[in-house]
Amino acid sequence: MASNVSSRGSRPIIGLTTYLEQSKTGVWDVPASFLPKAYFDAVNQAGGLAVLIPPQALEAGDAESIVASLDGLIVCGGKDVNPARYGAEPHPTTDEPRLDRDALEDALINAALAHKLPFLGICRGAQMLNVNRGGTLIQHLPDVIGDDRYQKGGGVFSTMPVEVAGGTKLADVLGGTTPVAAEVYHHQAIDQLGEGLTVSGRTADGVIEAIELADLPFAVAVQWHPEESPDDLRLFTGLVEAAATYRSMK
Repeated sequence: MASNVSSRGSRPIIGLTTYLEQSKTGVWDVPASFLPKAYFDAVNQAGGLAVLIPPQALEAGDAESIVASLDGLIVCGGKDVNPARYGAEPHPTTDEPRLDRDALEDALINAALAHKLPFLGICRGAQMLNVNRGGTLIQHLPDVIGDDRYQKGGGVFSTMPVEVAGGTKLADVLGGTTPVAAEVYHHQAIDQLGEGLTVSGRTADGVIEAIELADLPFAVAVQWHPEESPDDLRLFTGLVEAAATYRSMK
């Protein structure tokens, strides 16, 4: 069910970070910024207005300007975070780093948290938040759990039950601690937890699937892909409602 925030005035503006990859459409084969439609569909259905933010070089103050124009921020999924950001050498399976996207998202996260802008991290976004806070990542989960059940490949998501910790913002947004049937597609995961972060969701394997900053009104990040579950908009609705409150206080 969509949020009712739009009935109380203009819709909250939600910024979403995007990919920058070589892309083909028609006769064109060019570097292009893009984002799967499922992300901004979920924002729209939850009552928000989506604005896409492409990877680009930022000058001093640019991240602050972007954040000032938003009511909420989603750092979306994508390629692996550069291991150099958490002091590690790349694993053979780790993606070629997207340095421009890493830098942009890190700056946006810093500005968003400083201004208590409602924040949702999705997959890579959870990893970026953890690394931003000084945490580390497991670069290849099969090395730890013994198989590829978290990322089968071919763009096919796996459904994994995620246990939700009580007393967390995640539990509040989801309406309780009933396990989530999470759509996962990740070969990396959070290892050492970043400063100030709380684990709010895990699988039975012990893999961290959700983290949050408890001292902010809404700073939640999940390792799974809630945009792939269009019948369950709770995370997006929670973000948009927090963004509406933030907007009303500007």
